[in-house]
Amino acid sequence: ERAGMATATAGTGTQAMATFRASKIDLIVLDIGMPDMDGLEVCRQIRKTSSIPILFLSARDEEIDRILGLEIGGDDYVTKPFSPRELVARVKTILKRTGTTSTAGRNEQDFTVGELRLESAGRTVTFSGNAVLPTTLEFAILETLMARPGMVFNREQLMVAAYGPGTYVADRTIDSHIRNIRAKLAAVGADSVITTVHGVGFKLRVDTERGH
Repeated sequence: ERAGMATATAGTGTQAMATFRASKIDLIVLDIGMPDMDGLEVCRQIRKTSSIPILFLSARDEEIDRILGLEIGGDDYVTKPFSPRELVARVKTILKRTGTTSTAGRNEQDFTVGELRLESAGRTVTFSGNAVLPTTLEFAILETLMARPGMVFNREQLMVAAYGPGTYVADRTIDSHIRNIRAKLAAVGADSVITTVHGVGFKLRVDTERGH
């Protein structure tokens, strides 16, 4: 609130779901350790109907917990103890990606590669007319790959595209985002659209037709 954002709080997973359904929310800061329904399950339930940005808070410092949070649809994570300044910075980064803060000077474009189409302004992705629902950071990564199909991007470049400059996340986090994007594309018939270039990074295939 001191950073100029309106907040709504919930003390349990059930209350969190009720607040989400009843309010217009731009971003959710979700604690993994909550009574009656933990944060991971809340995220799974929300992801059935919404791609709203979700930032996880966790007291668990094991890498597997961080990756698990991202694999079920989280956009980012902060581990406890954390600095409120860091949390606000992460929230602002995600909100910039969703267009809920000032977008002055933002270069909004549409990209079409084969049957895959991305509209930056509307933040929509479709393959052969079928909707794909990436999270905010997944959208930023896919937008970067689609802007230069066939070009190989390393993990650091994708990290900057998703999180902005000056933010460090583990390589495995980027790999987790890529894995999620691939799964969502495969679900609508777009298999093997993103190719791994071993030892370098990832690229978008130019021949993204159905069945490829």
